[in-house]
Amino acid sequence: MALDELTSDGTPVSVVVREALIEAAARRVRARVRAEVEALAADPEDRAEAAQVLRDMEHLRAW
Repeated sequence: MALDELTSDGTPVSVVVREALIEAAARRVRARVRAEVEALAADPEDRAEAAQVLRDMEHLRAW
């Protein structure tokens, strides 16, 4: 049914499958990156280190 819908405009099955695979891979990468960001945001040591880096670099700001 989904394949019929996606090919109803004449799009070849190979194109539909290729696009679906690319989209699925992109979703997986986004989910992995999101999980990594959430883990880092929840890590107090990483947050403290990031805050220290920002403090250390404050003097480099123009204003």
